[in-house]
Amino acid sequence: MKITKIVATLLLTSTLVSATTLITVNGTQITQQDVDTALMNATQGRFNQVPAEKQAQFRKQVLEQLIAKELVFADAKKTGVLNRKDFKDEFVKVQNRVKKELAIQVWQKQELDKVKVSNKDLKKYYDTNKEEFNEKETVHARHILVKEEAEANAIAKQLKSLKGAALKAKFIELAKTKSTGPSGPKGGDLGYFAQGQMVPEFNDKVFTMKVGTLSEPVKTQFGYHIIFLEDKKAKKTLAFTEVKSFIEQRLKMEKFKVVMQEKMAELKNKATIK
Repeated sequence: MKITKIVATLLLTSTLVSATTLITVNGTQITQQDVDTALMNATQGRFNQVPAEKQAQFRKQVLEQLIAKELVFADAKKTGVLNRKDFKDEFVKVQNRVKKELAIQVWQKQELDKVKVSNKDLKKYYDTNKEEFNEKETVHARHILVKEEAEANAIAKQLKSLKGAALKAKFIELAKTKSTGPSGPKGGDLGYFAQGQMVPEFNDKVFTMKVGTLSEPVKTQFGYHIIFLEDKKAKKTLAFTEVKSFIEQRLKMEKFKVVMQEKMAELKNKATIK
């Protein structure tokens, strides 16, 4: 197991603070933290990268698995499995294996905590790598997607005379009832996105629009889009205070790798390896 992965897992697990009880099985509580930990283990710490629409499904599946484990474990105790020799022998092996792995993880966390990065080094990294912290111009848009140009023109006509809150409210209403795109149920909301994330025709149009305005129908490979621009954020360079913790973690891990190489060389020199 890689050092960085172990440490990242430890840091991630330490941030899971919710102990809300979700369900009780024969007196045993299953908490939100139990589910979160199982999800992180199942996705190797990448649960936050799972599409939002699938996260609820994953949570439900994991909760059902944890319930099943409690039911089976209860029956195993009831039927005397814990007293069987084959169980006891295997349990000892598992204990020894877990003891070693846990000791290694705690040791690595201990060594990582010793690594310090000065504020001077953090600022130096920021000043020499500012391009890394450039954020592109982004927009927050909604769209209504239909197949036929005539339908798009008819929808645009309904919206043309409206402005401000009335335009947005009507747009959301029509998106929910008319749009064939997956964002339709959300009022056509596409959230924030940067240059180049949408198909060229859509991208080129939306980044020329003014906030609060409506586009004429835009044709793409998916059909005809009517776009409403909800917000726009200019490109900018993130401030040092915004990225300081990120830089610290990066430099800390780089130092930690060097420390580990030196530490392992020292331990090998002191050890008897035949």
